[in-house]
Parts: sequence; structure tokens; C-alpha cells
Amino acid sequence: MRVRAYQPPAPSLEVGREVLLERSEGARARVHLAAVSRGGRRLLVRIEGVSDRDAAEALVGARVLVRADDLPSISDDEFYYHEVEGFVVETVAGQVLGTVSSTFSTGLHDVWIVRDGGHERLVPVITEVVRALDRAARRIVVDPLPGLFD
Repeated sequence: MRVRAYQPPAPSLEVGREVLLERSEGARARVHLAAVSRGGRRLLVRIEGVSDRDAAEALVGARVLVRADDLPSISDDEFYYHEVEGFVVETVAGQVLGTVSSTFSTGLHDVWIVRDGGHERLVPVITEVVRALDRAARRIVVDPLPGLFD
């Protein structure tokens, strides 16, 4: 099956690794990777127990999730998407904008969806905007570009 990696070359996807397949309707299944072949942003994987086309097609659209412990270590100035969910986002002036609910990629850069009650803001994850990420305090400080939240 073809898998699109969030961060190629996806070193945490390796033969023998147990992963979780999550479908959009919430169904989950634990499976083991029987084979992995890398090529650009896409990977070819074979999952134990999935031996025909019909079984593979039933998994189209599923997300492949790995345990946080199986992710490669990162430097202090890097972070994983899942790590910042729930972090409070505030401006350099101290205005609380809400909390990070999720992250998506535009192809050019990543964007945080920051929610505060019924309000939703899209915050570009770029050095011109993100000024500090404090893991211990679960807080992110941003300096919005002019007009970003108008």
C-alpha cells in the first residue's frame, strides 16, 4: 500500500513496528509492518494480514500512527504536532488567543488552528510569527503580522 509520510523519510516506520491505523469514522486497528520501501514523500508498506487488493482498499484514507516513544528524538528548537496541542497561544503583548487544537500543512508552511470558545484563528508556524515555545509552561508566544487577526 502507498503511504504519504508527514515528515519523509519517516524513520519511525520500520519493518516489525506496531502501528495504529485510524480511520475517519474513528475505527482503529493495531497492525505490524511487514515491509517498508521508501521513495520521496511516499512509502510502500506491506501490513501483516493484508494480503489482497480488497483488504488494502478497505484501508484507503486511514492514518498510520506510531507511538510517541517510537518517534526520532528532536532538538530543543523542534517540536512534533501532537506535542503542542493544548498549548496556550498568546501575543507578545500578552493577549491570550486560545489553545492549539490541531496543525495542518499548506505545502508552504504549517498552520496552527487556535481556538478560544467559538473563535478560531489560523496562526502560521513561521519564524516571523512564532517567537517562543515553552514546553514546561505549555505556552506559545506569537508576534502577529499586521492584519493577521483583523
